[in-house]
Amino acid sequence: MAYLDNIAVFVRVVELGNLSAAGRDMRISPAVASNRIKELEKHLGVRLFNRTTRQLMPTEQGTVFYAGAKQVLEAITEAEAAVSALSGQPRGTIRVTAPLGMGRRLIASGIPDFHDKYSDIEVRLRLSDHNVDIMKEGIDVAFRLGLLEDSSLRMRGIMECERVLVAAPSYLEQRGEPQHPQELVDKKHDCLMLRFPGMREFYWTLNTPSGPAKFEVHGPFDSDDGDVLTGWALSGRGIVNKPRFEVEPFIRDWRLKVILPETPPTPIQLAAVYPHKNLQDPKVRLLLDFMAERCQRLIKDILAGK
Repeated sequence: MAYLDNIAVFVRVVELGNLSAAGRDMRISPAVASNRIKELEKHLGVRLFNRTTRQLMPTEQGTVFYAGAKQVLEAITEAEAAVSALSGQPRGTIRVTAPLGMGRRLIASGIPDFHDKYSDIEVRLRLSDHNVDIMKEGIDVAFRLGLLEDSSLRMRGIMECERVLVAAPSYLEQRGEPQHPQELVDKKHDCLMLRFPGMREFYWTLNTPSGPAKFEVHGPFDSDDGDVLTGWALSGRGIVNKPRFEVEPFIRDWRLKVILPETPPTPIQLAAVYPHKNLQDPKVRLLLDFMAERCQRLIKDILAGK
């Protein structure tokens, strides 16, 4: 078992790029993670990583060993899932990711309830507005707002979510309320944008009388955290494009106002994305069913003002 533990740590270090991240993910200290790697290197008689100050990069031998080790761990996981299906008692660990705002509102609060119902299943949740590489980082389920781009993954749609453009009354009093989307393009208004490294363009897709159209909007600052954008909007710093359920309480108490209601943003799909093989895992199916029902119920309650 110790050897398998060492292999599991090695795989997570390769996937996450450093000992600290792997240790946090596996709930062990960096020192313990480092010792497990050293034990594995001693057993194999090779160096598995080239070490730098910031990152561990696998050596040629490490890359070769990773491919085989990954297959071994996946085979064990699949075998455990098969046994769980027969026994009717799913167990094990599920790694889950979700965007920050949606994750806090819909997913995080449901994790303890899910564990109360299925006490043999551990859930490790990672919240980030970046598109996490599911395959590379060993994620079992990713809850996302948007389209599926990776054809190697599978998607389970949960519900279509209305989006709105909103701004604080104080902003609209100072800058005026836009009457046409072109005013956003002409830099007459400050648009608050979700952006992170690697993005090459930024636009909002709005439903116009002629159909969906892309508008290249502008703003003096942006963030990779959607809740930061909402905070800026509330403080009167610009216009933000958000799923309605995330800003409905602020709309209801008049802290934010919906603008350009005749040309709203196109709706966005709330969905669960996962590697194809994971659908065969009973614990993953249980989580998908649990969270799908919960998300639908919570969003309906938020929009209804409950």
